[in-house]
Amino acid sequence: MTLSHDTAGTGPQTVVLLHSGVCDRRMWDGQFQALADAGHRIVRCDLRGFGETPVDAAHLHADDVRDLLDDLGAERAVLVGSSFGGEVALEFAVRHPGRTTALALLCAAAPVEHEAGPGLRAFLDREDHLLEAGDLDAATALNVDLWCGPEAGPGARALVHAMQRRAFELQLAAPEEFDARPSGVTEDDLRGVAVPALVVTGAHDVPDFRVIGERTAALLPAARHVELAWAGHLPSLERPEETLRLLEDFLAEVAGTEAS
Repeated sequence: MTLSHDTAGTGPQTVVLLHSGVCDRRMWDGQFQALADAGHRIVRCDLRGFGETPVDAAHLHADDVRDLLDDLGAERAVLVGSSFGGEVALEFAVRHPGRTTALALLCAAAPVEHEAGPGLRAFLDREDHLLEAGDLDAATALNVDLWCGPEAGPGARALVHAMQRRAFELQLAAPEEFDARPSGVTEDDLRGVAVPALVVTGAHDVPDFRVIGERTAALLPAARHVELAWAGHLPSLERPEETLRLLEDFLAEVAGTEAS
């Protein structure tokens, strides 16, 4: 199965934008075309169970990304992952060594064990309760309130609401045997990912993700950690232009490193 996706731009560097777990590829509207106009080949996709990609079989998200790159004829790529998309990017870098040029991880999760703090545990319990009761509207609103930071305006919040509601509908309709399989990635695996990495955390994010970001930056041998004083969990939607500049600068650094 080929993931639903968009491509734009041409250039020596393929850049894949991977969305968060409460979003789909529309979360990159503020960066997608601008990055293509800057001279990059940009790909954004909907992972299985999000946007326009249904859940039709058991799967590994990282392998789905590999298959998409194969279909597009791209041997290597820079992976830009937001939240859950960052976890997928790290899994890809471990499972398919040599195919990752660099990583930009924005408020990213990680494919290694993390014990949720009390606030996140309470959120997950409440979300489970609402979903079990069939109250998708309340579960969607719960997610919007947690994951949209203080800089997220009404338009961003409305988009997250639409994307999260769509994800719930797709995922709840799929049988359990179609769930994503565990990747088995370990901290030692991450220590072996030596490509340039930008690890971004948000000062207003859920504390768990700040902890995860700091740990990820410490594990990756060539990582640089940046904390955005204004950001919550979804910087690409909260301040699209500032996030665009951050990514443009990082991609320019990567291109310069590759050229040298």
